[in-house]
Amino acid sequence: MLGTIVNTCTILIGGTFGAIVRKGIGEKYKNAMFNALGLACIVLGVNAALPNMAKSEYPVMFILSLAIGGVIGTKLDLSGRIDRLNAKLNTKSGKENNALQGLVTGVLLYCIGTFSIVGPVLSALSPSHGWAISESANTFLYTNATLDLVTSAVLAATYGWIMLAAAPILFCWQGFFYLIAVCFAAAMPEAMRVELSIVGGVLIVSSGLGILGIKDCKTVNLLPSLLVPVLFYLIKAAVTAIF
Repeated sequence: MLGTIVNTCTILIGGTFGAIVRKGIGEKYKNAMFNALGLACIVLGVNAALPNMAKSEYPVMFILSLAIGGVIGTKLDLSGRIDRLNAKLNTKSGKENNALQGLVTGVLLYCIGTFSIVGPVLSALSPSHGWAISESANTFLYTNATLDLVTSAVLAATYGWIMLAAAPILFCWQGFFYLIAVCFAAAMPEAMRVELSIVGGVLIVSSGLGILGIKDCKTVNLLPSLLVPVLFYLIKAAVTAIF
């Protein structure tokens, strides 16, 4: 868990720095960072999705995941709930700031991808369960921490202190995969990581399109899509163990 703790701390440090210097950044520079963030989301999302599509056991799973997750999210009106809560925050602060959408974008950037999923798994599967981390786990986790340090600073400079809330979310996300690997190593196959990376990559691209004002794909409504591959492979592992 050491790598996860370090990763969480880097988000807190980067986010604090970005939030502090935010008031000293002019509006045109914030817009420049906003555009850069949108473009970065698209590039990172494509980079997460495309390389893994060729490795997919079930090439249509990401389509089904997005469809099923989108229906569930729309039924629950997740995007609408976020928008209404964000409007309340704007009313209280007297400023127009899509902070909650920014938080969702940050969580996607921090949590989706090879580093944030494979790192905790490798850490958990090391002989000491992560405190004496193997070289491969070390590379994944600390590279991810370095990237998140920069990203969190930019996000907090754009959206403010709310971005610090992404740190405990990341901790829980990586902790989830750590616990799965410790308790059910067979239930955390490479195929699950591949499918999560594809779906997550698409969601990151969706966030980028929204940030740039190209298309509001209601990314929040698509978040349940991430549960579909996890549930599929957990059920598959359980059925295989029984029969």
